[in-house]
Amino acid sequence: MKTLNLPAATLPEEAEKLRYEVREFLAEELAAGTFEPRCDSWLGSHSAEFSRKLGERGWLGMTWPEKYGGHERSSLERFVLTEELLVAGAPVSAHWFADRQTGPLLLKYGTEQQRITFLPRMAKGELFFAIGLSEPNSGSDLASISTRAKKVGDKWVINGTKIWSSGAHHAHYMVVLLRTSPLEDGKKHAGLTQMVVDLSSPGVTIRPIHLMTGEHHFNEVIFEDVEVSDDMIVGSLGAGWKQSLAELAFERSGPERFLSTYPLLQELVLQLENSSNQHAKNKIGRLTARLWTLRQMSLGVASLLQEGKSPEIEAALVKDLGTAFEKEVIEVTRDLVSARPSMNSKKRLEVLLAEAILHAPGFTLRGGTTEILRSVISKGLGV
Repeated sequence: MKTLNLPAATLPEEAEKLRYEVREFLAEELAAGTFEPRCDSWLGSHSAEFSRKLGERGWLGMTWPEKYGGHERSSLERFVLTEELLVAGAPVSAHWFADRQTGPLLLKYGTEQQRITFLPRMAKGELFFAIGLSEPNSGSDLASISTRAKKVGDKWVINGTKIWSSGAHHAHYMVVLLRTSPLEDGKKHAGLTQMVVDLSSPGVTIRPIHLMTGEHHFNEVIFEDVEVSDDMIVGSLGAGWKQSLAELAFERSGPERFLSTYPLLQELVLQLENSSNQHAKNKIGRLTARLWTLRQMSLGVASLLQEGKSPEIEAALVKDLGTAFEKEVIEVTRDLVSARPSMNSKKRLEVLLAEAILHAPGFTLRGGTTEILRSVISKGLGV
């Protein structure tokens, strides 16, 4: 049986120095009224201008090499920046996927031309990416995808549909997982390839999927005879499954997996800070302890990524436990405070509670369903 490898990480001095710089910046932005703090801001709060400001300060592509527009800072420094942005509920969804996973994917598997073409503009907050993984008829079985790329002359011709593609309507490009050779019995993970697709290409249709609130950040992306050249293949032909798994380690382990509802938790604590209710104190204490534990686990994954490792099992565990925590923040708030969730309320707690409730159904889906994550963990540990 394998054991988990989660080191007890400590933040270096430069990371804590960065924390105060970020807090000062956010305080200035809030005072200027450039954004309103929101729950789940990394997915549902878009501002290209805010992302550009982060790029100007060197806070995008932080860990990337300078030759590609990066700043060669540590993963732990990036962790601090990320958690401060999420705690503040800042509008970071525009650059999120490019900075979090597409950039690292291209650094590890991309060609030199791809790195030179895409990474510097990502780091400036000028170029946004979406992710093309899930499909309408595949459910949680990602390996059963049917979107295909067929070689015709000197081009690849793509046909198929991706779904739940966050921010695709704002993105310039998408990294798409495709089947480039026929599905073979017992070998469903073979024949998959990742390609970069220009979303302005002829044959690409982006259809909105609206939340109950009317918000639009999910999309269905349809490819009809979309042409892509060989130089847009990421990594090796047929190696897309392995590459996607490595990419998911970045997607599943970050602070966004337990800080999406933090603005609500913070407001709840403010509401109850003078309460003498022991039940409330116990509930808040439990949440605080779980939050601290998740943060330490996520920091451990960040340390492993800093070392160049791919901690898929550890990342899946952080995501699974983080999902449960985020839902519990909502449940505890409803238990402890008499509030009527409403996006139109004048009470901040009621607005944040409404946002969290309406976004909660997606918590257990994005980045892998709970069932799939637990399967990854159990198989990885040999349970």
